[in-house]
Amino acid sequence: MNPLRHRFISQCLQTQVYPPDASTRHRYLDIGCGGGIFAESAARLPNTESVTAIDPSPEVLAVAKQHQKRDPLLLEHGRLTYLDASIESLPHSSVPEGGFDIVSLFEVIEHIQHPSSFLSNVIPHVRPGGWLVLSTIARSPVSWFTTKLMAERVLNIVPRGTHTWSQYINPAELEAWFTRDDGFWKPQTMGVVYVPMLGWKEVSGSEKIGNYFFGVQRKG
Repeated sequence: MNPLRHRFISQCLQTQVYPPDASTRHRYLDIGCGGGIFAESAARLPNTESVTAIDPSPEVLAVAKQHQKRDPLLLEHGRLTYLDASIESLPHSSVPEGGFDIVSLFEVIEHIQHPSSFLSNVIPHVRPGGWLVLSTIARSPVSWFTTKLMAERVLNIVPRGTHTWSQYINPAELEAWFTRDDGFWKPQTMGVVYVPMLGWKEVSGSEKIGNYFFGVQRKG
């Protein structure tokens, strides 16, 4: 799914009133970075200034840091920084402009029991004009069948209990939350479906029933 993450971010940036030019450099915050798949790939982009990747799991971060050592580019000062931290413990910038250009939240929010308070802690790290991009799963009969029944119980692709179907969030629910106080522009969405032997593919309309990307730009 990682190439689609970058594709979706590029699409979001191009929807801005003033899309960034080739010389614009971005500061990323990757929340729940896990083993660093997205963080590393973002750090390698030519228009990246820095990537800060956080995860509250020291064991997972140890794997990410070990993998980082294989690429000299990722060892450049400030290029990629891993922090054993949660979003609640990450200090805010003293000025709004000191926030991040792109804050990513991939395959995280469906595991959060209180998403509203969690997102409230994320927003201050998005600079005015910056983007919050995430991926998650819509709450539908189809997603229950694919992620709970097939993935966890029949195929055993992931351990039982990995997902809690009632915690899945629909795109319309996220849009209502972000636009309730006029602090964000209209969000962008992209539905994706896993096609056996072909991988993840964009499928228009599938954001209502399964996996999807969601991006929203902070006004400022």
